[in-house]
Amino acid sequence: MSSRARIGIVAAAVVALVVGFVIASGSGDDDKATTADTTTVATAAADTTATGTATTPTQQATTTTPAAPAVPTVRVVNAKPQGGVKRITFTKGDTIKFTVKSDTADEIHFHGYDVHKDVKAGGSATFSLPATIEGRFVVELEGHGTQIAEVEVNPS
Repeated sequence: MSSRARIGIVAAAVVALVVGFVIASGSGDDDKATTADTTTVATAAADTTATGTATTPTQQATTTTPAAPAVPTVRVVNAKPQGGVKRITFTKGDTIKFTVKSDTADEIHFHGYDVHKDVKAGGSATFSLPATIEGRFVVELEGHGTQIAEVEVNPS
């Protein structure tokens, strides 16, 4: 007996078993989910080509929009980075985006990219710029001379 014939016999047996199970389990309202799942299996098993190979039912594709990555936040308390110097990594070509929340008024200097932003006591400053330069760069409270973060831009 050829392997195609054996596959055909096995597929027919599976269909018969599934159909028997569906009939035996009835169609009460409580069994709707089970019956729907079983019907899908029966359909998949019954959907056999002339060569004896089973095909699976087409699943509907669902599209989901991935959540935007969280924006890293550096928290400054008493002119010092809470939890130590924050290390933030990006890839060249991406957008560098991070926020500094500070209880201390100062100028924040993002070295290498040479971007300066003022932050008020109790305020925040958000940096958003293209990652065009590879390397490691210091972010500091300029007036206090305190490093609060290190931004690393890796090659793409």
